[in-house]
Amino acid sequence: KHFISIDQLSNEELRGLLDLSKKYRDTYGKASTVDPITAPKPLTGQSVSMIFQKRSTRTRVSTETGMTLLGGQSLFLGPSDIQLGVNESMRDTALVLSRFNSLVLARVFSHNDVLELSKHATVPVINALSDLHHPLQTLADLMALEDHFGDVKGKTLAWVGDGNNVLHDLMLGGAKLGMNIRVATPEGYEANEGILETTKKLAAENGTEDVFLTTVASEAVKGSDVVVTDTWVSMGQEEEYEQRVKEFDGYQVNANLMGQANPGAVFLHCLPRHPEEVSDEVFYSPQSLVFPEAENRMWTVMAVMAAQLGKL
Repeated sequence: KHFISIDQLSNEELRGLLDLSKKYRDTYGKASTVDPITAPKPLTGQSVSMIFQKRSTRTRVSTETGMTLLGGQSLFLGPSDIQLGVNESMRDTALVLSRFNSLVLARVFSHNDVLELSKHATVPVINALSDLHHPLQTLADLMALEDHFGDVKGKTLAWVGDGNNVLHDLMLGGAKLGMNIRVATPEGYEANEGILETTKKLAAENGTEDVFLTTVASEAVKGSDVVVTDTWVSMGQEEEYEQRVKEFDGYQVNANLMGQANPGAVFLHCLPRHPEEVSDEVFYSPQSLVFPEAENRMWTVMAVMAAQLGKL
């Protein structure tokens, strides 16, 4: 089964992936008493090809390290390594890699690229990021929140920033776990309308409040238990930097903004961060879960790979 977006998972499948992620952390994590040499290696003999059109620290390191811990092998394929979409079509690339590898992970610019790969691949495909979805990040975020709060049902999550791919899956996943969703985006930077509608349906199905939308950051944060932001300028948008920073004025997550959230509220950011997005005072504070969140990228991608191959 391909892993393309969070809404493709049933609530039971989402729960299963989060529980398996925690199991793998307990087994393979640095606090584990299990000898890594004798720890289970359920993916022995398996391999994943990792297509990277966009560079990343966390995605590459977490996947390569996680696959090694599970006994498998990973192959990094950057833009200069393969002919993806240049001299070789997506279809042909998918068919060729499926002959060599057990899984294909793709971090791409266009969501259509990962859809094309998944259409033709004969092995499971993992969306490691596209311009529309980032489901692996959502698993890591939800795991961090459950580690901190326990059950997150009834908690309120506030997004402050660009209506981007990270928000899309976080809305979907949060609603599935029964979280109330509040979103502040500047005018012109709203989330995808179709994904918003899906989120609203999931909110109704899971008994949460309707999705709250605003252009004022403080309105979204008021009464929230979780405040989340992301980069204002994604890879490929560098020429828009000055314009975006101007239009996101008032959206920095700082002590004043966090002070409008509920007592005990926490902060998330998928990294890399920039000081205009969040102040050091918040980013390095006890409220910040950004580094456990980053670590969880490994446990969650391990769970996805093992589940896709049926080797838990």
